[in-house]
Amino acid sequence: MDSDAQQIAVLGLGPMGQALASAFSRAGHAVTVWNRTPGKASALLESEPAFGPVAEAGSVAEAVLASDVVVACLIDDEAVRRVVDGVEFGGRPLVNLTSGDPGQVRETAAWAASRDIAYLPGAILTPTPMIGTPAGTVLLSGDPKVHAVVAPALSALGGRVVHLGPDPARASAFDVALLDLFATATNGLLHSFALAAAEGIAPTEFAAFASGIGGLLPDMATRFAVQIESGDFPGTRSTIASAASSIRHIAAAVRAHGLDTGMLDAVHAAIDRAVAQGYGADGLGRLATIYGA
Repeated sequence: MDSDAQQIAVLGLGPMGQALASAFSRAGHAVTVWNRTPGKASALLESEPAFGPVAEAGSVAEAVLASDVVVACLIDDEAVRRVVDGVEFGGRPLVNLTSGDPGQVRETAAWAASRDIAYLPGAILTPTPMIGTPAGTVLLSGDPKVHAVVAPALSALGGRVVHLGPDPARASAFDVALLDLFATATNGLLHSFALAAAEGIAPTEFAAFASGIGGLLPDMATRFAVQIESGDFPGTRSTIASAASSIRHIAAAVRAHGLDTGMLDAVHAAIDRAVAQGYGADGLGRLATIYGA
């Protein structure tokens, strides 16, 4: 085994937990896994022998005792607290890569502190196939001392494993904001397919043009960020007033086909508020301040 290898415990063997355990093993670490339902480690035990060894623990306490670093990836923070409550960590750090909102993350961080558990929460931003590859991205936040201890092991998870500072909820804050973008963009795309189909446009025919819309987002994200930080929203490319006109046409077409208008209604309401507040001539970036109002 590599001289830099560590003993890593992975709690939870859902698809992401399996990907984490596999990445640690491929990096040469010895991995002990635990899952509420026994037997899910069989695939890992069979597929990873050429790398770091993988063993299945019969209990959480056994997995923790066998490790230098404990990594949890369960259904939610409540499950993490439940399965590790009463387990003696003996100074071993607990890295929690379970998805949760910032409020839950702060609650669990306080819970861990009350039990003297060296704790570091984080958020995984990439799907399971990307874990352990240069495209893998994991955000971490919390105690810098704990991060310094676990950073060498966590480098096995991807090309971008970033510590965002001492606030334990900061990684989660990035995660939920990015998921907000993903959820609304994905649902917007699917809603547009429904409208296109209602107008007799084949999905593949529509996709040839829809794919170009996604290509606009990177430039928009950068441009809007500069505008939001400066408070200056020039309407040189497009204005909220013109967006108000467009949204009326879109909504009319959607209603004509009896499709759901919920997402469009929310956008329309924000645009109307902006116009009512005198921002019709401003660029679309201004809407970020309207949603926050």
